[in-house]
Amino acid sequence: MRVAAPKIVFMGTPDFAVPVLDAIVQKGYNVVAVVTASDKPAGRGKKLHVSPVKEYAIKNNLTLLQPEKLRNKTFVDTLKKLNPDIQVVVAFRMLPRVVWEIPDMGTFNLHASLLPQYRGAAPINHAIINGENETGLTTFFIDDKIDTGNIILQKKVLINEDDNFLSLHDRMMTEGATLVLQTLDLIIKGASDFVDQNALIDDGEELKSAPRIFKEDCRIHWDRPVGEVYNFIRGLSPWPVAFTNLIDGEGNEYYIKIYKTAPIKSVQQLQPGMVETDNKTFIKIYCNDGFVQVLELQMAGKRKMTTEELLRGFSFKGEVKALLPG
Repeated sequence: MRVAAPKIVFMGTPDFAVPVLDAIVQKGYNVVAVVTASDKPAGRGKKLHVSPVKEYAIKNNLTLLQPEKLRNKTFVDTLKKLNPDIQVVVAFRMLPRVVWEIPDMGTFNLHASLLPQYRGAAPINHAIINGENETGLTTFFIDDKIDTGNIILQKKVLINEDDNFLSLHDRMMTEGATLVLQTLDLIIKGASDFVDQNALIDDGEELKSAPRIFKEDCRIHWDRPVGEVYNFIRGLSPWPVAFTNLIDGEGNEYYIKIYKTAPIKSVQQLQPGMVETDNKTFIKIYCNDGFVQVLELQMAGKRKMTTEELLRGFSFKGEVKALLPG
């Protein structure tokens, strides 16, 4: 059934969600509330961090809700009193049934992959890490499981060879806003030809997943092919950032975050992790079939910089090698 002026509740937290919310607002939809994460202490000073979605909501005088727990009775009762027709979810927490079943026209999510592939919290990172040349965006109705509901719309997005997480994230952020507006239009018009994700899965097919990435997951495995290492680094750049530990000839150990590299195919009689550097302009680290040349990095206690900038004021002593994960 078509609703002339549907009431919308928007749920989201990070930067990725802001352009979507802005597109909904600019289109003139009736956003009756914005739900985002509660403020959390962050940084050395432990000051309360406000989510980008909260900043947008305050700036645009939108009703803001920040529940600690989504099953909280007061929060659920507040949503019910708002009586939304549709709830739009972008980069938020998993919703309990008591929340997502409230709107008559459904609750839908924007996910940064072509579902059913790459279900999970980090689809953009994992698509690049796995060397994909294509990914996409999906809007789907939320159900009891994670990223499994009926698909409403999808849009393919190409992954360039030099894309990192940030560049692909920003392109998909813009494309996502357009897809959400198209999705709202379909739902409001009463469309019902949605796709069951199970129909897209072949018998015996193993789906690629996109689980949350933790710090230790970001350690570089230098004993893998250079292409895999290159994709791993760019898939984690600039967040959460790939890292390694280097040891020089005097036993000094350095924790290094690596943001940008260039792959160099060149099979050598070297052990994975061996480092070549002139201590002036370049640092190259050997994998099992070539080098990755480090272009941008950050040492502990220093700012992010190019390799040449680092080597102007720093030099390694003797033979250098990267530690392999044990």
